[in-house]
Amino acid sequence: MDHLDHLDHMDALTSAVDGHAVLGIAAVALGMVLSPGPNMIYLVSRSIAQGRRAGLISLLGVATGFLVYLVAVTAGVAAVFSVVPALYTAIKLAGAGYLLWLAWKAVKPGGTAVFAPQELPPDPPRRLFAMGFLTCLLNPKIAIMYISLLPQFVAPERGHAALQSLLLGLTQIAIAITVNGLIAMSAGSIAAFLNRRPAWLRIQRYVMGTVLAGLAVHIAADRATAVVA
Repeated sequence: MDHLDHLDHMDALTSAVDGHAVLGIAAVALGMVLSPGPNMIYLVSRSIAQGRRAGLISLLGVATGFLVYLVAVTAGVAAVFSVVPALYTAIKLAGAGYLLWLAWKAVKPGGTAVFAPQELPPDPPRRLFAMGFLTCLLNPKIAIMYISLLPQFVAPERGHAALQSLLLGLTQIAIAITVNGLIAMSAGSIAAFLNRRPAWLRIQRYVMGTVLAGLAVHIAADRATAVVA
């Protein structure tokens, strides 16, 4: 019976979230983590200035910041879908608008050169963790991700809105931590590579800008409305 109960529990988890929603949030997470922002700039700067270990400790602080946002949104996500439809629409359009803004930042001339960061003095591990945590917590890019974008992929008619939000948020965190970890580990090599090949950096910016703009148009054009379960 315990084995059957476990299988039933796993079926409930896998059926709570639509596969297209997982792919959608994964695409948004990948586009956002590859677009320059406070988290990436801090992790790259710290890794180049103080080494890979410092970058990974800072990344642990960033991951903790993600979890704080996820817990807060999961606890209150049901309330998002009980509000008036106009507010739901406003949240959706705000998320789409933010993705368009990120797309413009990626392709506009004179953007920030992430892999040419400023010099930073060495910090002890505790401060590295704290600064990574605060950088993530005070990052408007992450706040809007959880408050405005993530709810777009929760389907209230499937029930378990909080569980859907949790699983989608964990998907975003897994992608963000994996990509940021790879960037932190190879920041020095990437910086040297891109400094010799500026055309590659331009290609990356235009690809990410196109992906983010496409997602923004899709979200804005989606006519789905919030349904209170």
